Amino acid sequence: MPDDILVLLAHPDLRRSRVSRRLAERLQAEPGVRLRDLYALYPDYWIDVAAEQAALAPARLVVWLQPVHWYGAPPLLKLWMDEVLTLGWAFGAGGRQLAGKDLLLVASSGGAAEGYREGGVHGQAFEAFLPPYRQTAALCQMRFLEPLLLHGAHHRSLAQIEAFAETLLERLRRHPDGEPGLWPLAQPVEARGAQA
Repeated sequence: MPDDILVLLAHPDLRRSRVSRRLAERLQAEPGVRLRDLYALYPDYWIDVAAEQAALAPARLVVWLQPVHWYGAPPLLKLWMDEVLTLGWAFGAGGRQLAGKDLLLVASSGGAAEGYREGGVHGQAFEAFLPPYRQTAALCQMRFLEPLLLHGAHHRSLAQIEAFAETLLERLRRHPDGEPGLWPLAQPVEARGAQA
């Protein structure tokens, strides 16, 4: 695995998490992956912008690892975007520090996959909630890779969570040469073997 993968973990209550906590454990043991737990680093929400920008500099692939919160990013990840992805650094005149890097969203949702369809409890496919992520990547001149999603996280078995972790690690190991998915996509990918 290359040594230029930066994972930004954003889970507000990691100790109670089944999916994000297990993924973080697996990623910390993986050579070449740097994991930054945003809630551990910034419990007071005072983000060290210079440190975050320095962490991004050598990354070829940036992974946002998060649970889905009201159809989007948890509050600290959203604040991180607001403060770290600055005009003149990440976008706008002279803002090319992230240009050419890849962005991968890895997310878990409590709701079942069936809820993310027309007529389901969420009213539409999950991809309808992805434009803010896609457009953030585009504005920063990053490639938005096909997201990796695990729905129904609260009801998954340990074996299903492990299968999801293996799928994530497989995607990271084959990056950048074997990365197939770029936006647009028909449906975000859910890990093989992690179906309910």
